Amino acid sequence: MANNEESRGLKSLFDWFANRRKSGSTSLDRQEREIADGLWHKCSKCGVLAYTKDLKANQMVCVECGHHNRVDSDERIRQLIDHNTWKPMDEHLRPTDPLEFRDRKLYSDRLRETQEKIGLIDAVNTGLGQLNGLPVALGVMDFRFMGGSMGSVVGEKLTRMIEQATQRRYPVIIVCTSGGARMQEGMLSLMQMAKISAALQRHKDARLLYIPILTNPTTGGVTASFAMLGDIILAEPKATIGFAGRRVIEQTLREKLPENFQTAEDLLLHGFVDDIVPRTQLKNTLAQLIALHQPVLTTPHMVLWETMSLTSTAAE
Repeated sequence: MANNEESRGLKSLFDWFANRRKSGSTSLDRQEREIADGLWHKCSKCGVLAYTKDLKANQMVCVECGHHNRVDSDERIRQLIDHNTWKPMDEHLRPTDPLEFRDRKLYSDRLRETQEKIGLIDAVNTGLGQLNGLPVALGVMDFRFMGGSMGSVVGEKLTRMIEQATQRRYPVIIVCTSGGARMQEGMLSLMQMAKISAALQRHKDARLLYIPILTNPTTGGVTASFAMLGDIILAEPKATIGFAGRRVIEQTLREKLPENFQTAEDLLLHGFVDDIVPRTQLKNTLAQLIALHQPVLTTPHMVLWETMSLTSTAAE
């Protein structure tokens, strides 16, 4: 009899621990669901949990370690452009499949699936707006669309934006993030490098300001063209910037590269970028740079002084 009571007691004790495990796993599952639903964000660098709302208020920069999380083009526009001043350009341009390219799937199918998934027509948003009250032409690349690859539509939209800026005498800002030229369009994507560069040269000939902002990652044909043609080149902290990938270079050289290779900090050290600006300071920094490069207007007092100086010189 005593043995039966002891066995029942042990059994109930085992049941109690089993129920505790079940309730614990349920609470963990519930917590994981809450994180997945977007209430929390775990930093990929330091592991600190933060409210997504607080993280967005800090422009997706981790308050603990300063890690710059990747942001999409719409969020980037909201961060840089004054409210209700954004006027998008060339939203009707759509990519095509002139080479009828196929890898694991048809390029046309890949385009359609990507467009439906993220709600963008291609990998760049362009438009005109105001930055702290200063008119600018802004292009923002989006890494979500096939790795921010540069195809015909990206090249055409950026070229049209630059030409519009030249006509209006606006400074140009391009936020770069890309894996390079889009291989599915072959030479048609490579020619975009020359087309955008030519438009930037005409913009420069008009004595206008161009500032590229290099974010993580900026590589390939984008780095080899318009990303490095700026009057002032800015970069975000820890951004990967380069042409060929690290693995390809190591295999070619047959040696291990330094840990900081192709980082914004390394490029700043070697003079390839002019400054590294945290995202939380970017808008004000851009506004200061643009204001400093505004054309000096000749006031009536200056005209009078110049006239008096010329008259005095002629009399002498």
